[in-house]
Amino acid sequence: MKKVLSMVMACAITAAALTGCSSSGQENSTTEAATAVETTMAETAPQETKGTEAPSSESGDAAQVSQEAPGASVTLRVGSMKGPTTMGLVSLMDKSSKGESKGSYEFTMVTAADELVGKVVSGDVDIALVPANMASILYQKTKQDIRVLNINTLGVLYVVAADDSIQSVSDLKGKTVYMTGKGTTPDYAFHYLLSQNGLEDGDVAIEYKSEAAEVAAILKEQSDAIGLLPQPFVTVAMAQNENLKMVLDLTEEWDKVQTEDGGSLVTGVTVCRKELLEDPAKAEAVKVFMEEHGESAEFANEHVEEAAQLVAEAGIIEKAPVAQKAMPYCSIVCIDGEEMEEKLSGYLQVLYDQDPSSVGGQLPDDEFYYSGR
Repeated sequence: MKKVLSMVMACAITAAALTGCSSSGQENSTTEAATAVETTMAETAPQETKGTEAPSSESGDAAQVSQEAPGASVTLRVGSMKGPTTMGLVSLMDKSSKGESKGSYEFTMVTAADELVGKVVSGDVDIALVPANMASILYQKTKQDIRVLNINTLGVLYVVAADDSIQSVSDLKGKTVYMTGKGTTPDYAFHYLLSQNGLEDGDVAIEYKSEAAEVAAILKEQSDAIGLLPQPFVTVAMAQNENLKMVLDLTEEWDKVQTEDGGSLVTGVTVCRKELLEDPAKAEAVKVFMEEHGESAEFANEHVEEAAQLVAEAGIIEKAPVAQKAMPYCSIVCIDGEEMEEKLSGYLQVLYDQDPSSVGGQLPDDEFYYSGR
């Protein structure tokens, strides 16, 4: 187990670690967003952090409504990262803390990718919201011991600039783009889009920075700068420079170059341990979770103001107004079944073609995708 854990953590750091950073003084808004970002932009080393458990009832019954409800006798341990994927979960977390959910849950939220990976490998969580490529890596390293339940977040990456002439990826030719995460999945995705739009190495100069907050600072200071950023850093950068706008949505650009059977740009997925699906009571609890997760994601998209307040209360973003502005662009979804498999498999294929190690050395087989049956 220790050997497997160390191997997976190494992959987490190099291929799919998630960023979290902060600043001070005049850039308080950047601090708020920095704690929220969940993308696969890697930092140079893992962070040592402690998990944050969602509020729970002192009586211990907060996560249950009725023991007669399907799966209510099983308490599922759910782990997630601060950021967009958990934003789609806040309504369920809130209901669970009030004893209003159908299922019984214990939520843990962390800020470091390696900590969440460790909890999955050790079995300390039953269900986890992880980066899409990390799910594939975990599948290989745990000897096919996890299943993907759904896609919880599509693309959250945007090209931000004050240049109105940028209307397509090909318009970036001859320009410099600032971004983070060299050799990570956002980097692979961006290079894939450049090549699909007829651009070769050298046509676009890419300047890598250590943190998304650093890219946001450059956009604030240089009026002609172009940045590739995830939400909610995009919202923060635009608040600091009123001339900035989202000139390219990488999710839309990805869809433009896909064939009918192609995948989508995917940020996060929800996985669970295989053994849960082999026990009838636990499998029923998982199905209840999937239903409630879908309702929670729908709430995040349809009741943005209320959901933003829950995001702030959960500590994902410090202030609700920042969350409210960012959430419509965080691509919160809950896609399962055949559509999930089509979108995710196509995305993983693109990553594999660029660097097999980014998905664990090989593509996952059909057992990776949970059909719901």
